[in-house]
Amino acid sequence: MAIRDLTSERLFVDNDLAAAKLLELEPPQAHYLTGVLRLRPGAKLLVFNGRDGEWVATLAETHKRRVTLQVEEQTRPQESGPDIDYLFAPLKRSRLDYMVQKATEMGAARLRPVITERTVAERVNSERMRANVIEAAEQCGILQVPAVEPPAKLDDVLDDWDEARRLIYCDEHEQLSDPIGALEKLSAGPLAVLIGPEGGFSPRERQRLVGKPYVVPLSLGPRIMRADTAAVAALAIVNAVLGDWRRR
Repeated sequence: MAIRDLTSERLFVDNDLAAAKLLELEPPQAHYLTGVLRLRPGAKLLVFNGRDGEWVATLAETHKRRVTLQVEEQTRPQESGPDIDYLFAPLKRSRLDYMVQKATEMGAARLRPVITERTVAERVNSERMRANVIEAAEQCGILQVPAVEPPAKLDDVLDDWDEARRLIYCDEHEQLSDPIGALEKLSAGPLAVLIGPEGGFSPRERQRLVGKPYVVPLSLGPRIMRADTAAVAALAIVNAVLGDWRRR
């Protein structure tokens, strides 16, 4: 793995990346580079798009709201992180921002809001979630940028589930005392982690989940956690046992 440069400015772009390619930035990004960071022609930064790795680019031209970057050389090839979907009941604004950022830092491949019977914040601003994903990726040197899925009802998600993907279902009512031991029994393959709302899953939802052959119930310990804290705890355990934290 190439060494990550966490001192240079990093910018996410939607464009394809290749040597000598010219990129014309959108006005908000142009303003950020020249108005906020006050970069001038000749300044260098890192760019990535979640597909083509990370590249050095030079600020080639600035004209009012128009900024052009010239891509030079690749610093890191694209990395594929763990194939983990993160499913969660939406939270209120600031806590949802935090959870999305931390799930991105933890290497989630997809963020999937699910509406449960006890979900309070049912409205989801997908654009804001995407902005938080990108900000976390820019700041933490991440190359795999999680996809943001539209919200869906939990029952509909389970109806359409691909049983090849094991669903790790975290619930404070689960009595299993050894979460690491439970995960170590699973074979390698695509995974998903499900965290419920503040009020927990309803009895009907809990019964349906534990009845599925692909569901792995998991306890997160003796303390009741807020949903955003549970997200970090669950993804940390899963990455340590089944993700890419272990050296192979």
